[in-house]
Amino acid sequence: MGNRGMEELIPLVNRLHEALGTVGQRCSLHLPQIAVVGGQSAGKSSVLENFVGRDFLPRGSGIVTRRPLVLQLLNSNTEYGEFFHCKGKKFTDFDEIHREIETETRRLTGSNKGISPVPITLKIYSPHVLNLTLVDLPGITKVPVGDQPADIEYQIRDIIMQYICKENCLVLAVTPANTDLANSDALKLAKDVDPQGQRTIGVITKLDLMDKGTDAREILENRLLPLRRGYIGVVNRSQKDIDGKKDIMAALESERNFFLSHPAYKHIAEHMGTPYLQRILNQQLTNHIRDALPAFRNHLQSQLLALNKEAEEYRKFSPDDVVRRTKTLLQLVQRMAVDFEKLIEGSGDKVDTVNLSGGARINKIFHERFPNELIKTESDERKLRQEINYAIRNIHGVRTGLFTPDMAFQAIVKKQISSLKGPCIKFIDMVSQELVTTVYQCIGKLSAFPQLREETERIIITEIREQENKCREQVLLLIDIQLAYINTKHEDFIGFTNSQHLNNQSNLNSSAQIARNQGVASRSNRIVIQKGWLTISNIGIMKGGAKEFWFILSTESLSWYKDGKEKEKKYMLPLDNLKLRDVEKGFMSSKFVFAIFNTELRNVYKDYKCLELACNSQEELDSWKASLLRAGVYPEKIAVGGQENGAQPITDPQLERQVETIRNLVDSYMSIIYKTMRDLMPKTMMHFMINSVKEFISSELLAQLYALGECSALMDESPEQKQLREEVLRKHSALKEALTVIGEISSSTFTTPLPPPVDSSWIQHLSSRHRTNSATDGRSVIRANAPPVPRVSPTGPNSSSDGLQQLTSQHNRVTTSLPRRQPPAIPGVK
Repeated sequence: MGNRGMEELIPLVNRLHEALGTVGQRCSLHLPQIAVVGGQSAGKSSVLENFVGRDFLPRGSGIVTRRPLVLQLLNSNTEYGEFFHCKGKKFTDFDEIHREIETETRRLTGSNKGISPVPITLKIYSPHVLNLTLVDLPGITKVPVGDQPADIEYQIRDIIMQYICKENCLVLAVTPANTDLANSDALKLAKDVDPQGQRTIGVITKLDLMDKGTDAREILENRLLPLRRGYIGVVNRSQKDIDGKKDIMAALESERNFFLSHPAYKHIAEHMGTPYLQRILNQQLTNHIRDALPAFRNHLQSQLLALNKEAEEYRKFSPDDVVRRTKTLLQLVQRMAVDFEKLIEGSGDKVDTVNLSGGARINKIFHERFPNELIKTESDERKLRQEINYAIRNIHGVRTGLFTPDMAFQAIVKKQISSLKGPCIKFIDMVSQELVTTVYQCIGKLSAFPQLREETERIIITEIREQENKCREQVLLLIDIQLAYINTKHEDFIGFTNSQHLNNQSNLNSSAQIARNQGVASRSNRIVIQKGWLTISNIGIMKGGAKEFWFILSTESLSWYKDGKEKEKKYMLPLDNLKLRDVEKGFMSSKFVFAIFNTELRNVYKDYKCLELACNSQEELDSWKASLLRAGVYPEKIAVGGQENGAQPITDPQLERQVETIRNLVDSYMSIIYKTMRDLMPKTMMHFMINSVKEFISSELLAQLYALGECSALMDESPEQKQLREEVLRKHSALKEALTVIGEISSSTFTTPLPPPVDSSWIQHLSSRHRTNSATDGRSVIRANAPPVPRVSPTGPNSSSDGLQQLTSQHNRVTTSLPRRQPPAIPGVK
């Protein structure tokens, strides 16, 4: 053909098929090939056998081709066949090839005429073939026969679609000449996936079986029912010839004589027949491969780059090398120590932008959740005053006291300090759980070695529990130390004199004092505490329904805007006399809700007594609660007024003054305790737990693993990891080999241009009426002039590279319905 560079493309692609076939579906690469599509008994198998010049395909009634057959034809001086599933075995007897195809088909599909999409790959080397790669697909059928499944039509169409929908697949649509071409299932399927006809080639078989007086001349000249790539006619052996063992070479000679002697075809005889079809397919496939190679090479390179690092790590590990196993163990433990420290201390590389983790979550516990837990321990106003009342009266006994007893103050303070044990123990548990979660996140990278992961997890968790116990003991000791001595000489303690003065202050100043007692910023400072999106969820549908706004919480007010630009303010709510209330999560609701209300029962927003605000996660809810607490908006049970929450009035004025004095003293002293605990608890956790565990992992973990005396067993791979390692290395090797193969392809090859488009709207659908003018009734209807079948130039370059480059841009195909029934969906092409 004068184009040896192009001739070498098909063998190279076959090598690519072989190289990438070892990694199965993981490569997901669609290599160029030709799919043969047609109905049952359309002559597909005969066409393929004519290419080879041998009888080797199964024959019979019904579905014979029940698995796709990938047929790779390679020009060679010797003649033999090789199956992909029988590597190294050469089949020189084509009857044996016939039996092997039947045996391999039954292996997956059984003998009940079932089908399978798993292909059989057969290479045939012969001096009588041109380099081609074809896929023989099961014949299209409508009605199940015998014990075939009821959905056999859908199964076959699904298999066909899996091949022909790929942009790198040429479609060889085979149609018998003695049927209505306008209703050809093969052409309809091809049109669905290739509406522009850029990769569809028509083949007309059984021209010798047409009714007397009729011919397919106008079809073969591509004037009636045109295709962009035109049609090629062939004449196969009849069933009588097959039964009589007529030689294929003799059949090819009879085919040539038929076209030369037939008055309707003799003027185009040189462009008809099996040898010409073989040359055309060879040329079209090589053009197609040439055009698809650049994108294909880029795809291979991107996959190889993605695998390089992982393959390099797997290549360094040798399961049988003790030194390598020990070195890998050391590297894994060191890497885990570094990862744990980065998660705790923070790092700039591989930052998680979706969720908080490690040290960030522990910081949230330190400064948001723990202060909130401390506030929850506060008794409500009624209960606190009642306890102070009883304490004073019990200390005085039968006598009426003239002075405020300091023992009542100490009793109440000690009870308040003792109540801190619960929040502190919960605080330790929360930090401990976060440490365990962080450890799990780090040891997940040891999943390749199950025993190593199991032992590492056991050793580290044991260490965390030991440090947790030490930390718990230390925290309880801190609380016992606070209980041992009530320091009324503390510089921040107000004392009895100042306590009497506080009795005369207003409720607002009292509220501000409590804010200071809790370490909350004074409202006199207009400081923004938090910003974020919240949804006002209790607005009725008639008034617009729930809406999302941009909220800004400061030390003085809660404001919300239309959006984050903060230009259009919707409302500003002062924080005076506001309280916080939990709201149960609604059924089927994904929001987390809390409510704000006024203690004086005033409307907080328009005519609403409370404002229900919803956020998207529990973390956001906790953050807003902690921020409101800093701003002086407390949970509902914490009261700041003397007679709130139904507190019973005290009838004895002297006792009332004593209760108020001790109450102020308790508030002042407990504010010191709260500040101390908020400061010491994170420090204690850092010293006894976090730093200790971090140090243990970096310096002691490896020694304890070695102390087990089973270092070799620790590095045993899991079966899944071994399979993954082998797959990655095999895929990496296959990709490198494939790129090497592509590098051998010469770019100085010739190609032929794609014919211009034609009107292919004649391909009917089920809803269309049947065409009355067809090739079988002898009447011709000239639709449109179209170019003849593309000829193969024996010599001379053609610089046009149109080829099939347009195929890569055909992502928005217009898919039409298939005849008779709705076909399976076209699979997406990766």
